[in-house]
Amino acid sequence: MAMDMVVEHPDRTNTGYGIRSQGKHCFKIGQTMFEVDRTYIPLKGIGRGSYGVVCSAFNRKTNEKVAIKKINNVFENRCDALRTLRELQLLRHIKHDNVIVLKDVILPTNRMSFKEVYLVYELMDTDLDHIIKSPQPLSNDHCRFFMFQLLLGLQYLHSSNILHRDLKPANLLVNANCDLKICDFGLARTVKGAEQFMTEYVVTRWYRAPELLLCCDYYGASVDVWSVGCIFAEILGRKPIFPGAESLNQLKLIIDVLGSQHDADLDFIDNPRTMNYIRSLPYSRGIHLSCLYPDADPLAIDLLQRMLTFDPSERITVTEALQHPYMSDLYDPTLDAPALFPIDLDIDENSDEQKMRGMMWEEILYYHPEAALQYQ
Repeated sequence: MAMDMVVEHPDRTNTGYGIRSQGKHCFKIGQTMFEVDRTYIPLKGIGRGSYGVVCSAFNRKTNEKVAIKKINNVFENRCDALRTLRELQLLRHIKHDNVIVLKDVILPTNRMSFKEVYLVYELMDTDLDHIIKSPQPLSNDHCRFFMFQLLLGLQYLHSSNILHRDLKPANLLVNANCDLKICDFGLARTVKGAEQFMTEYVVTRWYRAPELLLCCDYYGASVDVWSVGCIFAEILGRKPIFPGAESLNQLKLIIDVLGSQHDADLDFIDNPRTMNYIRSLPYSRGIHLSCLYPDADPLAIDLLQRMLTFDPSERITVTEALQHPYMSDLYDPTLDAPALFPIDLDIDENSDEQKMRGMMWEEILYYHPEAALQYQ
């Protein structure tokens, strides 16, 4: 992504609904204009996704590199606004070595009319998707260390009552020393019980658990474990294990590998039509995962098999996965530190733009307590 043009704005003070600012400057990343505090010196573009444009920058106050994500017209689309608000609320509470750190949110100049949000994260070198697609060799130790860190971070999230619901290689950031951090919490939810009624779209299709593909109304933390299993397989095989073209094809690919399921393994299906569909699929003996990944550690195959279990009630939990023999050289349960308290997102998803703007402003002020004093 190209970067050019830096324009300085003079110091300014806004009254009324504005904020006192030491000035901002503008720079262009590709076709996207960024306007951020002068504290941040632009470096280069990193990437563009459906929810924002990201660049790297240097923080002159802390002498560290950061990543800045710009979300444009954040209130134009309700889904974008809700994703951003969830990200802000969750990352304010989550503090774990394997979860990305939100370091700052650029303070808008006007709390009543701002349309753009700039999120400032710690900077990571790449993501797991790029590593998997690269020619770089990945040893068993690499694979195990990545999975160990992912499970540690996910265990913390689950102990906080959080389902991530969109785990995939692109949402796992990695440094050159193989440190891994979970990012992108826009689809995350907090769960009040073992399972919760949640029917809306979740999880990129290739990493979507059977209970989601079968439109089950109730699901729990096991959907994240299935996604971890898909990521695990992708590391081992350097390609997705279930690259479905659409939902029914995705389900067929899963059955082709795992084999046709016994009726006892289908009890979780709460929709008669989807139950009939599963029973109508041609019989499949399945393929043992050791045949798909003949060079993999047998213990890795055993753990993978327990993650990619069709029935969510029989699927291994994150804590059980950490205690699996494959992780025995890395996991120390005496150092295990679950979250101190569960998190409960306080978002009314039917809120209008004005209310969501107010909630987002309150989250932004958490990073700028000096500005909050102006509104007391």
